[in-house]
Amino acid sequence: MDEPRTDAPSRGKVWDMDRTRVLPRALLAMLVLSAVVTATVVLLGLAARRVAPQRPVVATVAGRDPVAALRAWDRRRAEAWAHGDLRALRDLYVPGSAACRRDVAMLAAWSDRGLRVRGMRMQLLAAELRTSSERRLEVVVTDRLAHAVAVGRGTRVPLPRDAPSTRTVVLRRLAGEWRVALVRDGDQPAR
Repeated sequence: MDEPRTDAPSRGKVWDMDRTRVLPRALLAMLVLSAVVTATVVLLGLAARRVAPQRPVVATVAGRDPVAALRAWDRRRAEAWAHGDLRALRDLYVPGSAACRRDVAMLAAWSDRGLRVRGMRMQLLAAELRTSSERRLEVVVTDRLAHAVAVGRGTRVPLPRDAPSTRTVVLRRLAGEWRVALVRDGDQPAR
């Protein structure tokens, strides 16, 4: 077994694998540090991917993107609520919808107290497309109210963050817009 020469200073040098050359300790330290940093970045990336909320993935069928349809509908609903606009809210639903009656009754109750709900934003956690056609989408969604503030004369109260809930939403295309026809609570969570 080869030994380092005793007359050569060995301090600050390390033998490489074939013991014929020496590597400066600084270079070896840089290589080890680089490997540790790379492994850390990869592990943190995997952990963040596991923990971070991800955009719900739903297949787009023949140009119909149910996630986009739901988000556009939620934005229009938030605007109606922010302005206390019962007519605009009714226009988001298929005529005669029970979901429409419930939503309009809630908005009317807030308006009767002199309050508007502003900044309403639904956080879509998961979505699963069940059926799709040119005029109908059935989507199982898991979402929650992520942000909203009740405002009125001298009042500004942030509403509590909602717990996630799962429901089936049936949208129908009327007059070129997706409208909610049915909301059925308590379905199996979307995957």
